[in-house]
This record gives sequence, structure tokens and C-alpha cells, in this order.
Amino acid sequence: MIVVTGGAGFIGSAIIWALNKRNENNILVVDSLKDSNKWKNLINLKFADYEEKESFLKRIIFDDPILKNSVESIIHMGACSSTTESNASYLIENNYKYTQVLCKWCIKNNKNFIYASSAATYGDGREGFLDDIEKIENLKPLNMYGYSKQLFDLWAKRNGLFDKIAGLKFFNVFGPNEYHKGEMRSIINKSFKQINETGKIKLFKSYRANYKDGEQLRDFIYIKDAVEMTLFIYEKNLKGLYNIGTGRARSFNDIAKTIFKILNKNIKIEYIEMPENIKEKYQYFTEADMKKLFSEAKYERKIMSLEEGIEDYIKNYLLQKDIYLK
Repeated sequence: MIVVTGGAGFIGSAIIWALNKRNENNILVVDSLKDSNKWKNLINLKFADYEEKESFLKRIIFDDPILKNSVESIIHMGACSSTTESNASYLIENNYKYTQVLCKWCIKNNKNFIYASSAATYGDGREGFLDDIEKIENLKPLNMYGYSKQLFDLWAKRNGLFDKIAGLKFFNVFGPNEYHKGEMRSIINKSFKQINETGKIKLFKSYRANYKDGEQLRDFIYIKDAVEMTLFIYEKNLKGLYNIGTGRARSFNDIAKTIFKILNKNIKIEYIEMPENIKEKYQYFTEADMKKLFSEAKYERKIMSLEEGIEDYIKNYLLQKDIYLK
């Protein structure tokens, strides 16, 4: 059995969708649904069972023999993914300590362990975006979310675990099944909604002379490519730290123009002030160095361009009655 934590969330549910495409249904979904709408991400998926996080964590802590005998791998996507979350204690407990507990259990019981790190660990990018384990101490995340992910990466390195586990540094992932994420939805999702409601897109102004308004650059990767990379690492039993991105930064203006073109509407962009609480934490540029996955690990599957990913998202999901991966 494969355990997918955060399995009702954005990336977790997409991983289950991709496993289903491989005729893999022996999956235990672990999440904390509470009063969110992310349960809708599970409707089209096939899995053996669902368990709430707290119940699952207790069974892990007490080394439940049923889990030991049935679980083959844990793909750990369960975390608070809000880059604006200010409760540091919550992030430490949910993103750092929870991951430690699962990792220790997997190593003790000789199970595969893959976990989600984040491109937020790279901070302002002055140290580059290379997924080199030897250089992670130099990284300075700009927000507490990124730091909670960085803490586990550092812990894993100090304990010599990267020859036993795999960490995935996800860049800006977008696509279906992100609808429950509120303000943390991708710019593609929010822009589509803005155009339908107002006929225009709002983008943040730039506060750096070397970036024009809307020309801030990010490595945007479509969810279908992100999960294919994830399962490539899982199926090849690769160990270490890997970037999950495209290797090509694109601007927010590129996104806006693409959406207007797909919807056959005139381009209308309004540049707005950036909230004060994120000005000092804002990443103006991210671009994954993909040499390790592409050249060394030989990942050769064609990646969708930004335009292709946005078109698939809008035409096959956002404009359809059933907007979930199926």
C-alpha cells in the first residue's frame, strides 16, 4: 500500500490521480479535512481507504503492526502550504516535526519516503536555485513557511538521510484541484476568475528598478508535469534532493496575455500596490536548476510550456462542469 499524506490537497490528490492512471488503487489517503472543500478533490479518485491525520500519526507513533505489514511507501505532501502563515509554532509542528516522525518511521521499518520541500527555501535567489545538498546551509528563506521546509532539509542532511529518502523542491505549481486554497491559489486560477468577473487582471507593481510592473519572473510548472516528475523519482527509487520545475522563468505578464488570448478577450491589466506584509518577503525571480533530474537522472518526458499548461487548465477544467482531475 502507498500512503499519500495531504492526499486531499492540491499536489497530493494529483499524485493519486496519476497513480490511478497507472492502475494503482491500493492507496491510503491521509489528510485533515475539517471544514474545507478539498474533499471534492477525492470524488473522481480511487483509493483503498481514508484516514484523518491525527489518527494516522498516532498509529505511526505507536508503530502499529498493521501499518508495518501493509505500507510500502509514504509520499508525504501533507503540510501547511501558506507562504503568508504567521503562526511559527503551527508551521514547526505541522511541516517540520510531522515530517520528522514519518521519516523516522519509514527508515526504521525500511519503507520508501518521499517528502515535499519547497522552492521557498531558496529565498531571494542570491545563492542560486541548485538542488545541491552540500549548499543548503547557505539558503535564507524569506518567510516562515520556507523556513519550516528548510529546517527539515537541514535535519535530513545533518543525519545523513539523503541516501535513504527523497525531497522535492516544488516551484510554482498550478492546475486543477487547487480550488480550495483560497488566496494561495495560483495566479492562473485567480486571473481566470478576475477576467470572468471584471474583464481585467490585477498584478502587483514592481518595487525594484530592474523589474518592470508584471515582469517579475517565476518558474511555473503545470500540475500534470509536477506529479509525473514526482512519480518518476518514486518509481526509479531515486534518493536525494530534487527540484520540481521547468527550468524556465516566465513573467506574470506572460500569464495574463496567455489567458486573455485563450478566452479571446482584449488585454486589460491593472497594476496594484503590493501588501506591506509581503513586500520584504516577495520573490522577484525563481528558476529551477533542472540538471540533476534532466541530465543526471535522465527524466526525458516532454514538459508542457506555460501556454500549453494554461490552455489545458482553462479549456479542460475551468470551463467545464467537472473541474476536478479525473
